[in-house]
Amino acid sequence: MAQRDPYEVLGVSKTASDAEIKSAYKKAAIKYHPDRQTDKSDAEKKEAEEKFKEAAEAYDILRDPDKKARYDQYGFAGMGGASGFGGGAGFDINDILNSVFGSGFNFGGFSGGGFEDFFGGGGRRRGPQRHQGGDLRLKVRLSLEEVSKGCTKKFKVKKYVQCQHCHGSGSEDGKVDTCSSCHGTGYVVRTMNTMFGAMQQQSACPTCGGTGQMIKHKCSHCQGSGVTMGEEVVEVQIPAGVQEGMILTLQGKGHAGRNNGMSGDIQVYIEIEPHADLQRNGDDLYYNLLLDLPTAMLGGPAEIPTIDGRVKIKIEPGTQPGKIVRLRGKGLPTLRGYDNGYGDLIVNISVYIPEHLTKDEKEVLEKMRDSDSFKPSAQTKQTFFQKFKNLFN
Repeated sequence: MAQRDPYEVLGVSKTASDAEIKSAYKKAAIKYHPDRQTDKSDAEKKEAEEKFKEAAEAYDILRDPDKKARYDQYGFAGMGGASGFGGGAGFDINDILNSVFGSGFNFGGFSGGGFEDFFGGGGRRRGPQRHQGGDLRLKVRLSLEEVSKGCTKKFKVKKYVQCQHCHGSGSEDGKVDTCSSCHGTGYVVRTMNTMFGAMQQQSACPTCGGTGQMIKHKCSHCQGSGVTMGEEVVEVQIPAGVQEGMILTLQGKGHAGRNNGMSGDIQVYIEIEPHADLQRNGDDLYYNLLLDLPTAMLGGPAEIPTIDGRVKIKIEPGTQPGKIVRLRGKGLPTLRGYDNGYGDLIVNISVYIPEHLTKDEKEVLEKMRDSDSFKPSAQTKQTFFQKFKNLFN
């Protein structure tokens, strides 16, 4: 099934709020859920299954600020295989469904195993939970030179790390017992009556917190949590071409999870420092060149700053204010090299008119004023007024 625009799939605009996106997905998930297709033909059930999957894929992109920003700028090329049902990494429909309908919620007809049967999971029941560590946020401020080449930044981060005394188990003697309330499963089950009929909901065991384990002798260093506060140097690889407001995710570099649980992530927010001479617009750079009057009239060389140093360009005689000179490939690289391209350096030319003149300079200009060469022709006037008129059309 060809990929469709996720905004179109969920029927929301690009300015939709998180709540509107979630609501749209919830409606689609209920509409196309297999439990609601029992009276349909095989073809209709197959179509509903595809739409059910498609809606989850669309929500997976739009619920994540990083994925959403990359999709908005580069389309599906910006996903880099991080989304989709075609075996892409990072996509878990159970995680998506649980985030909307609640962890472990069972729509029935799935052998009590949530959504796994429908997607080939073999009717697995939920097992003991592993505590996941919290996420961290960092800001990195980059110069345009660093954006152009890409760079590596290092941060010393204070965070929860694995307890070295108990190696993350939380047990002083290394012994961990099975929870007597849930018998090691990590969950308890209760039945609810809903619009879909009788349904089961699994929730974490309140005795062990969903781990399925109990610790009798807690570690004296971490008091049974398996983590202690520490420091770690984190290295961030910044790809060339990043833009202001982008977020890079360092998976598994956040707080360590309790009792040998999974570590959280670090989200790195990109800020770009203003450049002294150049302005950025996407991959293009802009420079305002202020020429003196003689050079604009007679022509000559002019120096232009670029990311890689200064270069000389040739000014043609009779250059008019507002002329644009485009230096191909002198801008910034396209993010992650999707087309191995570079933007341009666009030079906008202005002409400086002096406010104060000497007596001799005035005499020269008065002679020039009487010359026909310094009087605009009828065609020049017509061109000028047409450009002025176009500004209002």
